[in-house]
Amino acid sequence: MSRPIKVLLASPRGFCAGVERAIEIVERALEKFGPPVYVRHEIVHNKHVVDSLRAKGAIFVEEVDEIPEGGNTIFSAHGVSDAVVDGARDRGLAVVDATCPLVSKVHKEGQNHAGRGRQVILIGHAGHPEVEGTQGRIPGGVLLVTNSDDVESLNVSNPDQLAYVTQTTLSVDDTRDVIEALKKRFPTIQGPDVKDICYATQNRQQAVRELAGSVDLLLVVGASNSSNSNRLRDLGDEMGVPSYLIADANEFDPSWLMDVQTVGVTAGASAPEELVQGLIDRLGECGDVSVEKLKGVEENVVFKLPKEITDSNRHSVGA
Repeated sequence: MSRPIKVLLASPRGFCAGVERAIEIVERALEKFGPPVYVRHEIVHNKHVVDSLRAKGAIFVEEVDEIPEGGNTIFSAHGVSDAVVDGARDRGLAVVDATCPLVSKVHKEGQNHAGRGRQVILIGHAGHPEVEGTQGRIPGGVLLVTNSDDVESLNVSNPDQLAYVTQTTLSVDDTRDVIEALKKRFPTIQGPDVKDICYATQNRQQAVRELAGSVDLLLVVGASNSSNSNRLRDLGDEMGVPSYLIADANEFDPSWLMDVQTVGVTAGASAPEELVQGLIDRLGECGDVSVEKLKGVEENVVFKLPKEITDSNRHSVGA
């Protein structure tokens, strides 16, 4: 008789509205313009998604100078710098911008602060595509901080003319200590309201918190270079639950099930649901699996598609 394994599914999990929009933009561009369609950077941080789109005719590049002049081009959900936009314009690329609207909102907030003469501090992780894009969208550049220790070493021009913005894949809890340190050192600093934090990041982390108290093992489906997926795994660890980030069922190690009765499963915002189902099937090879989906926040956010995709005419690169 096979051993019973209870699986608790976090809710919400997986794709967020920004990721769904970005993938749909690539698919619609392929239908409208025909392949190839060039995508600067991974459209979202998930190999399975990228491989699927590549099979349909998308070509992924790191920089726009790899794209033939006039080529149909898509910017990834993470956003790009002004220099990338200018480079695309110089090459006459026909661009559709798949930047997540919540990332674009951060860009606008930073630009507004800079326009008011404030020096902008960005809370985020160096090297992340979203951070690089935001750094290159705000006039005068930004000061980057990752943790509260970084705040102490900041060298600012005018402590009374400061503002901060945050990487969207960080939650309220991720940024709380840094924001407190900023406000303590710079009492007049301006910053976004809590409601401006990415809803999807916050919801998925809250779901893991609710899950962690009831499981012996946490499995997070997501890419190793996905910031929000790594954070979900970290949260499980912080709550004392053995936690693993895996790209798909192939990376699951049955030895993790030793002395485990209940497995929690969630997925990062760029991981498709089919990978979660694949993991459940894999767990089913190790025992008699029963699945329970936890109740969570119902997400009904839908972002509009760019006019370049929905209009009948073809558009060249925009601002």
